[in-house]
Amino acid sequence: MMGPASSVRNAGKFPGKLDAVVIGSGFGGAISCCRLAQKWGKGVLLLERGKRYPMGSFPRAPHQMADNFWSDPNDKVRRPRHIHNRSLRGMYDIRNYSNMDAVVCAGLGGGSLIYANVFLEPPEHVFASGWPAGIDRDFLRPYYDVARNVLGARPVPPWEEDPRRRIERTEFFRDFAREQGRESRLADICVFFGNNYNYKDPRSLPLSIGLQEKNRYGATQTSCTYCGECDVGCNTHSKNTLDLNYLHVAEHVHGARIQTGCLVEKIVPLDEQGDEDTTADGKHGYRVHYLELDGAATFVDTQRVVVSAGTLGTNELLLRCRDVHRTLPRISRQLGQRFSGNGDFVSFVVEGKKAADPNYGPVITQYSDFNLFKAHDPQRSFILEDASYPVFMAWFIEGMQPMLNPFGLLRKVWHTLKWLWKRVMRTLIGGKWSGQVADLFHEILKGDLSYRSSVLLCMGLDKGDGVLSLKEGRLDIQWPQKSSMPLYRAIVDCGKRFRAFAGSTFFTPLPTWKWPMRNNITVHPLGGCALAHDSERGVVSAGNDRGQVFGYTGLYVADGSLLPGAVGANPAATISAVSEWIAEGVTGNIPNADLGAYHLHKI
Repeated sequence: MMGPASSVRNAGKFPGKLDAVVIGSGFGGAISCCRLAQKWGKGVLLLERGKRYPMGSFPRAPHQMADNFWSDPNDKVRRPRHIHNRSLRGMYDIRNYSNMDAVVCAGLGGGSLIYANVFLEPPEHVFASGWPAGIDRDFLRPYYDVARNVLGARPVPPWEEDPRRRIERTEFFRDFAREQGRESRLADICVFFGNNYNYKDPRSLPLSIGLQEKNRYGATQTSCTYCGECDVGCNTHSKNTLDLNYLHVAEHVHGARIQTGCLVEKIVPLDEQGDEDTTADGKHGYRVHYLELDGAATFVDTQRVVVSAGTLGTNELLLRCRDVHRTLPRISRQLGQRFSGNGDFVSFVVEGKKAADPNYGPVITQYSDFNLFKAHDPQRSFILEDASYPVFMAWFIEGMQPMLNPFGLLRKVWHTLKWLWKRVMRTLIGGKWSGQVADLFHEILKGDLSYRSSVLLCMGLDKGDGVLSLKEGRLDIQWPQKSSMPLYRAIVDCGKRFRAFAGSTFFTPLPTWKWPMRNNITVHPLGGCALAHDSERGVVSAGNDRGQVFGYTGLYVADGSLLPGAVGANPAATISAVSEWIAEGVTGNIPNADLGAYHLHKI
């Protein structure tokens, strides 16, 4: 038994025992916070390590972007050396492991701040492999529907009546899919096009580009400006990020308390007297120890805890509590097993003969099915999605063109020399130089490298056979890459066919995939705390104690770590649905899309 900690002090902000503490603010944490706050109001506290991002606060200037990474000396994470040796509080948390690197987000709203907005349910057969019996797409249907409604998922508006809404990239990828005999569909994306826009109703119209209004939960948003900046934080709040719906209502309607800049260090069960007791099972509550990054170490007592720190953060916290601090020794030995990168793979096709215009529109607008939904091939199931990137990146690429494409530079020099010769001749004949600057810019800038280049985003069914563990005090991923190589080869082959379709001479995956590194990069880490019907097969209950960690009362997990492997599709939809299901079990309240915010807007 452990007595009260002597090295920390309760800051007195939250006297007594709270009803619930939620750790993390991604899809699982935001949903848990909102649903629990509907029941317990101010008795709910959310702890988030990152900071808030009000409208217009996401970094854009070069010196700001240089520091837009996360690296805190208080955690023990392997990161790129130039980042690891500095104390940074930005959004991007880049982590390096053997055969697998990961990019996750720090900030209020978690991964929703930088994800590509896609809400896509996986095919039914995904749930037949590794998922506990009874938990499938039909079972989760009402929870998918609620989350889809709250997050406002719908395709981009049609552009027949408004040419500004035309996205060439969408048509380009659609044409490639048709050429390959594949199906391309507009993706449901969580982007704000106005409260009244409903793509299923042909009479509904989107709010004009750039206009603002309060969304149905009371937060101000801007109708999408098609700037392509979704993945670097939307400064117009056109993305339906979690801080504009679930978290907004939790805090401003139900009174949940949210503390940013807090790094949770350990969770300890309490005994009947309220003292720390590592032999207890949690029925008397927990003490959550955390570090205020700009303050001191402190703790708070609570009746229940929801761990939603993302797949990497949740696994690391629970592994430390079980194996280092030994405060939660009952956690299943399955902890850390069945890790998946969701088959994430990024490639580039550069300077094709057809326009792709990757700097316009939301980051993803469509997906093309390569044996995931139809003609299922369990070894080679993936989807191909288009991708945009911000205009400022296009200017950067133009500046880098001498190194990226020397022949393209020579071509521009030739066009410029021809222009100069014409101007000299016209001047000698009696013309003037004035008014010719626009013509010069046209010659230099036309046919920029970005306009005919494409970013290919793929994700699919990798084997989900990775292992998360602590190695020398740090989280480590053992990723047996070879078992998923048929998938990666199929994705690379698809990229080569896209290159031929685009008329390009250059295709490359991310540099990390080049020999001899052969490192995958995932932005959708999943698994490690798999849902199951018993502790021999997983970490978290899929039964009546839904979402509860086996061996403990009132200790829950709600994030991507629950998924027992890859889902192939973008996982935000499934994480949201499962989190809604768990929150319903915790509170006993059936979820609906109004979030209990009746007095704001009729839904």
